[in-house]
Amino acid sequence: MYLLTQREKVVRIPPDRLGEDVHQVVNELAREAYEGRIEGNDSLTVLIKNIETVGEGRIVHGDGAVYQTVKFDSLVFRPQVQEVVEGHICEVLKFGAFVRFGPLDGLLHISQVMDDRIDIDDSNQRLIGKDTKRDLKLGDMVRARIVTLSFNERNPRESKIGLTMRQPGLGKLEWLSEDREKKGAEK
Repeated sequence: MYLLTQREKVVRIPPDRLGEDVHQVVNELAREAYEGRIEGNDSLTVLIKNIETVGEGRIVHGDGAVYQTVKFDSLVFRPQVQEVVEGHICEVLKFGAFVRFGPLDGLLHISQVMDDRIDIDDSNQRLIGKDTKRDLKLGDMVRARIVTLSFNERNPRESKIGLTMRQPGLGKLEWLSEDREKKGAEK
């Protein structure tokens, strides 16, 4: 899910910033340009550090800016389809719940919460199983599996990640503990 990589990219230094300390400007502009962005290989750059300039910058005719190649270490978040993740419920709606794992949120559709019919308690933001009486509410820790993944490169927070908890070993962490205890008592 999290990877540490080394990248080499180009930073545009606008003409009005050319009189400032080059290392400070390059650090600031590199962070603005690459942190919080989704790359083409479906990975979100969370943090960059150890930014170093590589060689001389280039001035493009008609632009006046300096294009400086930089090398840096980057921490990237790269969720995969079928990956099991743990997170907390950050929002409950009529159609399901949003789970925050890492820097992103995934949708746990109401049909993927449990093998039970579900009542929705809007006023308390809870999903309640009709037969099992198990509930899911804000702040609950859950284990889910990623079933769909569609990144929005322009706005990573609007990426669409579909989750499920309808399999053995998945669900609210309290439910999983209860199930283990029951199995231990049966033996």
